[in-house]
Amino acid sequence: MSNLIEGEDFYYNSAGYIVLTEKFHLKKGFCCGNGCLHCPYEYINVAEPKRSQLLNNKSDGEGKENHS
Repeated sequence: MSNLIEGEDFYYNSAGYIVLTEKFHLKKGFCCGNGCLHCPYEYINVAEPKRSQLLNNKSDGEGKENHS
Protein backbone atom coordinates (compact mmCIF):
# COMPACT_ATOMS: atom_id res chain seq x y z
CA MET A 1 0.00 0.00 0.00
CA SER A 2 3.01 2.29 -0.12
CA ASN A 3 2.56 3.33 -3.77
CA LEU A 4 -0.69 5.29 -3.78
CA ILE A 5 -1.97 6.61 -7.08
CA GLU A 6 -3.56 10.05 -7.12
CA GLY A 7 -7.04 9.95 -8.61
CA GLU A 8 -7.32 6.22 -7.99
CA ASP A 9 -6.40 5.69 -4.32
CA PHE A 10 -6.81 9.27 -3.14
CA TYR A 11 -7.55 12.83 -4.19
CA TYR A 12 -7.18 16.28 -2.65
CA ASN A 13 -10.38 18.00 -1.53
CA SER A 14 -11.05 21.72 -1.87
CA ALA A 15 -9.39 22.38 1.51
CA GLY A 16 -6.22 20.59 0.37
CA TYR A 17 -6.68 17.47 2.49
CA ILE A 18 -6.04 13.98 1.14
CA VAL A 19 -9.23 11.93 0.82
CA LEU A 20 -8.90 8.17 0.45
CA THR A 21 -11.16 6.62 -2.18
CA GLU A 22 -13.47 3.62 -1.87
CA LYS A 23 -11.04 1.68 -4.05
CA PHE A 24 -8.25 2.31 -1.53
CA HIS A 25 -10.45 1.14 1.35
CA LEU A 26 -11.46 -2.01 -0.52
CA LYS A 27 -7.78 -2.84 -1.11
CA LYS A 28 -7.09 -2.23 2.60
CA GLY A 29 -9.83 -4.72 3.43
CA PHE A 30 -11.39 -3.37 6.62
CA CYS A 31 -12.95 -0.36 8.35
CA CYS A 32 -10.32 1.56 10.32
CA GLY A 33 -12.93 3.25 12.53
CA ASN A 34 -12.03 6.81 11.56
CA GLY A 35 -15.29 7.56 9.75
CA CYS A 36 -13.71 7.97 6.32
CA LEU A 37 -15.87 9.68 3.69
CA HIS A 38 -15.73 6.79 1.21
CA CYS A 39 -15.86 3.87 3.68
CA PRO A 40 -17.44 0.86 1.90
CA TYR A 41 -17.81 -1.06 5.18
CA GLU A 42 -20.81 0.77 6.68
CA TYR A 43 -18.51 2.25 9.37
CA ILE A 44 -18.60 -1.02 11.34
CA ASN A 45 -15.67 -0.02 13.58
CA VAL A 46 -16.86 3.54 14.29
CA ALA A 47 -18.29 4.06 17.78
CA GLU A 48 -21.85 5.25 18.32
CA PRO A 49 -23.32 7.84 18.03
CA LYS A 50 -20.86 8.89 15.30
CA ARG A 51 -21.56 5.69 13.30
CA SER A 52 -25.29 6.42 13.09
CA GLN A 53 -24.62 10.03 12.10
CA LEU A 54 -22.24 8.96 9.32
CA LEU A 55 -24.70 6.37 8.00
CA ASN A 56 -27.50 8.97 8.00
CA ASN A 57 -25.28 11.46 6.16
CA LYS A 58 -24.31 8.80 3.61
CA SER A 59 -27.95 7.85 2.95
CA ASP A 60 -28.89 11.54 2.61
CA GLY A 61 -26.07 12.08 0.11
CA GLU A 62 -24.22 14.55 2.34
CA GLY A 63 -20.47 14.85 2.13
CA LYS A 64 -20.34 13.50 -1.40
CA GLU A 65 -17.89 15.00 -3.84
CA ASN A 66 -17.30 14.10 -7.47
CA HIS A 67 -14.94 11.26 -6.56
CA SER A 68 -15.58 7.69 -5.35
